[in-house]
Amino acid sequence: MRTDSSSGTLPAREHLPAGDAGTPVLDVVIPVYNEEKDLEPCVRRLHDHLKRTFPYAFRITVADNASTDATPAVAARLEAEIPEVSHFRLEQKGRGRALRTVWSASEAPILAYMDVDLSTDLNALLPLVAPLISGHSDLAIGSRLARSSRVVRGPKREFISRAYNLILRGSLQARFSDAQCGFKAIRRDVAQVLLPLVEDTGWFFDTEMLVLAERAGLRIHEVPVDWVDDPDSTVHIVKTATEDLKGVWRVGKALASGSLSLDRLARPFGDDPRDRDIQDVPKGLARQLVGFCVVGGLSTLFYLLLYSVFRQFSGSQVANALALLVSAVANTAANRRLTFGVRGRGGAVRHQAQGLVVFGIGLALTSGSLAALSAASSDPAHSTELAVLIAANLAATVLRFLLFRAWVFPDRRDAADDRPSTVVASHTPAPAPTYATGPAPAHATHPAPTYATGSATPYATDPAPTWATGTDASRATGTDSSRATGTHSTYAAGPAPAYPAAQAPRYAPVRPHDSTEPGDER
Repeated sequence: MRTDSSSGTLPAREHLPAGDAGTPVLDVVIPVYNEEKDLEPCVRRLHDHLKRTFPYAFRITVADNASTDATPAVAARLEAEIPEVSHFRLEQKGRGRALRTVWSASEAPILAYMDVDLSTDLNALLPLVAPLISGHSDLAIGSRLARSSRVVRGPKREFISRAYNLILRGSLQARFSDAQCGFKAIRRDVAQVLLPLVEDTGWFFDTEMLVLAERAGLRIHEVPVDWVDDPDSTVHIVKTATEDLKGVWRVGKALASGSLSLDRLARPFGDDPRDRDIQDVPKGLARQLVGFCVVGGLSTLFYLLLYSVFRQFSGSQVANALALLVSAVANTAANRRLTFGVRGRGGAVRHQAQGLVVFGIGLALTSGSLAALSAASSDPAHSTELAVLIAANLAATVLRFLLFRAWVFPDRRDAADDRPSTVVASHTPAPAPTYATGPAPAHATHPAPTYATGSATPYATDPAPTWATGTDASRATGTDSSRATGTHSTYAAGPAPAYPAAQAPRYAPVRPHDSTEPGDER
């Protein structure tokens, strides 16, 4: 699994401008292997549809996966005849490899792909890419399993498709409905950061890309499609299914171990509505309560089962202690991963040690309850013991959640939010810049302002000015520098400095994203 990292996070999503007429906004990739018969009708039909319905400039790229028939010649002829068509040749097979290669080299802000058989109705293409153009979503997929989709295919493929998506939901907690429909799109800025994390080069490429994007908190838009099965499809179903299951195991293992740098896919702080502070609603409380209740219910059943087993050859106190110890270790591990979203092995031993302290409190409550029951009755029934233990465990559960949330797995993002949000650029004081007809402004020493990339923005040929008496410039709105009093800079006895473009540079606020905090899944 690829774990290489890059600096920074994804930029904020924005509506794409119309741009120049000759600059393609959409690049539709058609991966092909020995498709000399279907390629030309597919490209011409797609080109005609885009010419009639798509309001932006576009390009169609034929990605040839080492075809051995006349496919390269057909693609070259189409490229020569149609200005919006280009041809890319790869010497290795693999749909995932073709998409990664072409998408990585494309300059279009929206990247899409579709199968050469055009099983998906092209009327879904504009709804597919519109949420990406508007900045609403990061990826978009066509879904054959949506309720309003209209699909014509045989029972064998229907069963395999639904069974595969059920496997994804059960093993990788995938929430998208259709992983393998050959009709997808992605924003280029997202692809640049997401694709290096995707390892597969074949048919599992789609699924891996979607799972990683969803786990990172990116928005996936689903479009119901009309789809007609291609009876002449050359896809080897058994081989593809086997490779997909291997991919599911590999990705699941990587996600469980926390070896993926999904923090690279985070948006700038404040771009996600979940970053907003809402009074009287602790962050993540609702999700954590649901996860804790599910884990707690399963742990209670596990605990009662163990108690019943241990009770066969030991006393009630010993059976209770053993059952509670084993279930507590499993409960802490499950809550660590599922409820509080802590990945990786870092801090696992400390968390288990703290969990044992919480276990001790629960042991005291349950043991005390059993002792009280024994004092009240010399030979209580087994069902009575279980009822007392359930009541004691309910009290212990409430206390366990509070201790887990506040002590064992605290949300350190709140503390991170209180840290200064600016990043002071490394800056060496330099002589004040040359002004038009008067002396330089009266400034004192002050840290250089924060810039969007974390480094000082150079002026034309002069070093950045040294800031002065007064508070730091407010850059939040991107306007000219204003002090704490809301007034502009006061200069000594001369005119303002001359900037290269006759305008003071504009800045953007920087909010660092702490990618190592537990529970941050974005």
